[in-house]
Amino acid sequence: MDITEQKQVQEKLQESEARYKAILSAIPDLMFRISRDGEYLDLKSEGANVTLDREEIVGKNLQELLPSDVAAISQEAIAKTLDSGSLQTCEYQLATPLGIRDYEARLVVSGQDEILAIVRDITERKQAEIALQNFAQKFAKAFSCSPDSITISTLKEGRFIEVNDTFVKLSGYERHEAIGKTSFDLNLWVNASDRLKLIQELQATGVIRNLEIEFKQKSGKIITTLLSAEVIDLDGIPSLLAVHHDITERKQVEAKLRLCAQRDRLLAETLVRIRSSLNLEEILQTTVNEVRQFLQADRVFIGLYNANSGIKTLAESVDPKYPSVYGWSTNDEDYIQELRNFLKDNVVRVVEDMTQMPQSSKVRVHCQKFQTRASLAVPIMLNEELFGALIANQCSAPRNWQPIEIDLLQQMSEQVAIAIHQSRIYQELAQLNINLEHQVRERTAQLQQKIQEVEELHRLKDVVLHTVTHDLRTSVMGNLMVLKNLFNQGVGTGDWGLGTAEQRSTGAQEQRGSRDVTASFSPLSPPIPKPLPHSHAPSPMPYAQSPIPVSRSIIERMIQGNDRQLTMINSLLEINSCEKEGLEIKPEVVKFSTLLKGIFAQLEPMLTQNQATLKNLVRADLPLVMADATRLQKVVAHLVTHSLQNNPPGLNFTLSTSVEAGMIRTQIQDDGVGMSKSECDRLFDLHVRDPQDCCSTSIGLKMYLCRQVIKAHGGEIGVINNRKRGLTFWFTLPLATASAINRS
Repeated sequence: MDITEQKQVQEKLQESEARYKAILSAIPDLMFRISRDGEYLDLKSEGANVTLDREEIVGKNLQELLPSDVAAISQEAIAKTLDSGSLQTCEYQLATPLGIRDYEARLVVSGQDEILAIVRDITERKQAEIALQNFAQKFAKAFSCSPDSITISTLKEGRFIEVNDTFVKLSGYERHEAIGKTSFDLNLWVNASDRLKLIQELQATGVIRNLEIEFKQKSGKIITTLLSAEVIDLDGIPSLLAVHHDITERKQVEAKLRLCAQRDRLLAETLVRIRSSLNLEEILQTTVNEVRQFLQADRVFIGLYNANSGIKTLAESVDPKYPSVYGWSTNDEDYIQELRNFLKDNVVRVVEDMTQMPQSSKVRVHCQKFQTRASLAVPIMLNEELFGALIANQCSAPRNWQPIEIDLLQQMSEQVAIAIHQSRIYQELAQLNINLEHQVRERTAQLQQKIQEVEELHRLKDVVLHTVTHDLRTSVMGNLMVLKNLFNQGVGTGDWGLGTAEQRSTGAQEQRGSRDVTASFSPLSPPIPKPLPHSHAPSPMPYAQSPIPVSRSIIERMIQGNDRQLTMINSLLEINSCEKEGLEIKPEVVKFSTLLKGIFAQLEPMLTQNQATLKNLVRADLPLVMADATRLQKVVAHLVTHSLQNNPPGLNFTLSTSVEAGMIRTQIQDDGVGMSKSECDRLFDLHVRDPQDCCSTSIGLKMYLCRQVIKAHGGEIGVINNRKRGLTFWFTLPLATASAINRS
């Protein structure tokens, strides 16, 4: 029997069966053969993520293995598949060792009253779908509730597909007015070229972030937004997702801040100009230039009022396209009064549209002549006085003047008022200065004349002082010579008359034992000179003459009086010479302790006669000083004499020194009577002391000379009232420098 054909059919069947098994093995899904009544006929679980025991499945019914709800869904799907002969799908969840899993079953007819069910685990897909749904819901909420305007439009035409509520509020267009329309249909672009730039940028980079663009609202108002956009695919159509963040308010605030900063700078610069310049014309012109630039106005000018000349424009900055008002003036009282009424009570006059402002025919003609459409005027006031006005004009169109612009003009008008007031003061000062200069010249001439007169008086004073003091000195010295000769020759022991030669001899011996009053008063007074050849002093009385009825005490007082006069005359001559030619000293490098020791050695007789003691605390190792020994000897003698003459006998002195700050300080302290602070302060001044003090004038002159001597050395001198009793005289002298020591 020829079975070739049969063998071929079997081979083909085996090949088909092998391919079928290979396909089934490659499918990673579970496969079940199920009868109409729900019995599992066969299964394939290899390759799936769940391993099932064949014996536990085959022969069992759906109702036995699946939850009732899942079994019912599966039974219904089997019936539909067999009845319709078409593919049916169903989804369900099952509890597994891995947790609740989602499955999808695809059912096809596989035989008589049986189906093939391909079951796939779709848990991950279901989770992704849920996440996508959640994302979509969130996106929808973000889209609709976003505070920023969000639009979806076609990339090619810009036709709106979707817009959110914020877009409706921002643009002014309702949703139904925008959907299906392009941005050009809605006239949103202020600059049409901006969209072309936007598309080019998107094509180059695919994204745009915070691009600042201006848009026009439905009302025509311009707003500024920051645009961020990306290209998205919407059902295969390239679309544009755009987000607009409105920054109009922020831009307005920034612009206002810039204007405020510019205003403050302008005010500060104006203030500096006013303070640094007195040129009023320059200040006014610079002011109008700066104000016009700030306001971007067509014209800014300053008009000043003068009671004599009326109103006149003194400074102006104007756009060349419009007429100039510079130099315009008027004396029309009615017109001036009307303008003054505009600014009465220091009120700003704001006119946004001249055509809507009631005004007189004169003002209307003036505005037409200079093409004024809007005006802002502020008065220039100071101390309730109206100087004029600072005025800004808009000639091209009406204008809405902003508060910051009004504020600027008000503050600038205050500065201009200060500048005008300052200029007036300067003019007054200039006139006063001219008058003052004239007065100064006159007074200078008078002063020069007075100086010449004073110089002449000083010259005459010097001549008189020189002549009188020399004549007085000659006369006094002559008197002293006569009186001392008489005193030395001896005076009668009685109250009156001269004695015999023997008595005169006895008187001379008494004189030698008596106290030398003249020496005790001033040990450094110049010796009594011999009679001058031409002196008018009387010659000594010869012994053979008749007795002279004079008392010994009177002669002694006459000697003391003439001695004081001679000392005073010598002091006056020395003071005059000092003031006229300066006190001349001849300082030398000396050892100060030795110098002081020598000075007080010469003063010893005077101290002894006055029963005074000296306690010397001066160290022997004192540094060298620069001093004129002769002058310094007189200073110390005068200080000691002052204490002796103002205290009874028995005075105690303490001499001490100290070195401080390159100076030697010498102190002569006594335990006598003290003085008040005011007396201490003026002791060394040139003045006449108490007239009751018989030695006041001479001592005052000597103390003044002491100060001049110490100052000539470069030191200071003074007196201190001791706390307990007595006075402390002190003076300072500079230490000798190294160069002076080397020279010596």
